[in-house]
Amino acid sequence: MAETYKVTLEAFIKELNLEVVYSPGDLAKIYIYNNDINRPALQLTGFYEYFNNEKLQACGNTEFAYLRGLSYQDRVRLINQLFSHKFPALIVCLNHDIFPEMLDAAKKYGVPLLRTELGSSELLARGIAYLNVELAQRITRHGVLIEIYGEGVLIVGESGVGKSETAIELVKRGHRLVADDAVEIKKVSAISLVGSSPENIRHFIELRGIGIVNVRRLYGMGSIKMTERIDLVVKLEPWDPDRFYDRMGVDSEYTNILGVNVPSITIPVKPGRNLAVILEVAAMNNREKKMGYNAAQELLGNLGLEMEGTETVQNWTDF
Repeated sequence: MAETYKVTLEAFIKELNLEVVYSPGDLAKIYIYNNDINRPALQLTGFYEYFNNEKLQACGNTEFAYLRGLSYQDRVRLINQLFSHKFPALIVCLNHDIFPEMLDAAKKYGVPLLRTELGSSELLARGIAYLNVELAQRITRHGVLIEIYGEGVLIVGESGVGKSETAIELVKRGHRLVADDAVEIKKVSAISLVGSSPENIRHFIELRGIGIVNVRRLYGMGSIKMTERIDLVVKLEPWDPDRFYDRMGVDSEYTNILGVNVPSITIPVKPGRNLAVILEVAAMNNREKKMGYNAAQELLGNLGLEMEGTETVQNWTDF
């Protein structure tokens, strides 16, 4: 069974700078489980067949114009019917004056009543974007995540293969560390993964023979980043002379993480190889491929050959 994530209403209010008109109690103990925000226009007409009371509700110009056109008795009945479903909170947009009967219903059913100067479209866009991140499916895996030329590169491999040493060299070359040792990966959309570091080990990196160092303290704020989208997975492994390594780049490899296929490559490690430079080239090459250019394809075209590559998808457990 998939794990269910939640965010407190207090955190949501703080993130969007909402005004609390009425609170039935401690907002830190009220949880949001759904990453959507509903406009209850249909519900105010009495339609509740597909209503999900786990969603936040937001009322804007449309809802208030409709309510103002009702008689007092109908407005009280419909507002009470809405609040009786006890959703996490109702947000009034554009600083509309709140109907007294709306405040009475909020108190009667113990539903928080909030207000914002934002329009309904902006509120939904910002609120859903925040909830998508906070409620995203997630895993924590061993590795290093670093931003290289704007590309999020997740470095994986066996312990001691040189992941942290490569990361510190990349930081010295002006790139930014996101996470070392443990990488928290969130699926923020059907095609996007975002990685970050657990708060208790954020900015720290372990170098064998030296110990623990604080990257932010040593190299400054420009050397670290809080989160980064994962664009490329790089597996470091000891050089195996009996294994064939791709020399042309015509084959496409992907690693499936939380249902998202991320481009991946395997880089063999042996003395004398400058892994930091190789990862810089890998990041830039990955960006070029996303922009529609493939160097191997151009070279084969210049030689009058056709490009016939294969596509391989590995599950995360294969790493």
